[in-house]
Amino acid sequence: MLTWQVRVDGPLIGADERLSRALVRPDRFSEWLSDLGNIPVAVPVLGVALGWAAWRGRAAGRPRWWLPPVAGAALMALVPALVVPLKLWTGRPGTPAVAPGTGYFPSGHTATAVVAYGAAVVVLLPLLRPAAARRWLVLAGTVLVLAVSYGLVRRGYHWPLDVAASWCLFGAGLCGLRLLPGHRRPRRREDRGPR
Repeated sequence: MLTWQVRVDGPLIGADERLSRALVRPDRFSEWLSDLGNIPVAVPVLGVALGWAAWRGRAAGRPRWWLPPVAGAALMALVPALVVPLKLWTGRPGTPAVAPGTGYFPSGHTATAVVAYGAAVVVLLPLLRPAAARRWLVLAGTVLVLAVSYGLVRRGYHWPLDVAASWCLFGAGLCGLRLLPGHRRPRRREDRGPR
């Protein structure tokens, strides 16, 4: 729906532009937040998470221990494969805060952040035992994605719809990653309840 709105200059575009005008206040902090979605920052975080998940899964003898890390890496490889053609197809111009040009929809930085931080959370969750650690991990991943998104809009690098489109596109990919066999933490005998 968002892509269709961008392609036909639908009614959401006007609301998007008004929201952007209200939010854009370029400053160093918003630029720093947006930089958390850069490939040299986000992809190494994902790499460490995938490596640790593979190591821990193999050491524990988990069946298909390799599948979640490989799928997480594949999802990251899909970011440019999906984002670049969409940018070319939509040809959306940037906000007034950036140099004239097109190719701003969807946001590649948001997509990178969603996949890197989100996939790191998804592959690490089954490896953490304490519920508090699991909650902190989900909170940290969510905060990082929202921080990048906020920084991109606040700095004026992207329209809010650019960011929302990347959430939708790659949030669906994370849901698929979560459903893979080999992802779930094996249930302990006391978790299973009576037969």
